[in-house]
Amino acid sequence: MKPEFENIPLQKNETFKRFEITVDGHLAFINYGEFDRQIALVHTQAAPELKGTGAATAVVEKTLTFIKENGKLLLPYCPYVFAYIKKHPQWKSIVDPAFVGYANL
Repeated sequence: MKPEFENIPLQKNETFKRFEITVDGHLAFINYGEFDRQIALVHTQAAPELKGTGAATAVVEKTLTFIKENGKLLLPYCPYVFAYIKKHPQWKSIVDPAFVGYANL
């Protein structure tokens, strides 16, 4: 994650079911579903003003850290999150082994 995103807090917006960061007044977020021991990440999006800034990567990294710190298992349905984990295999440790694409990570 780029240093400029390190001090931006991650918000868990339970009303809209998304993890969010706000950068210069613009939103980057991941929609989620939460179950007893699992969190499914389904869609990552960043405002057009944040394109190319690294905000989407920052919200992914912060969300994965949240999942790890809270002892949850990840279901990475979002293609962006799935690709991120494939590039950073240290995060595979939080993916639920029952996830249908687990062997492809």
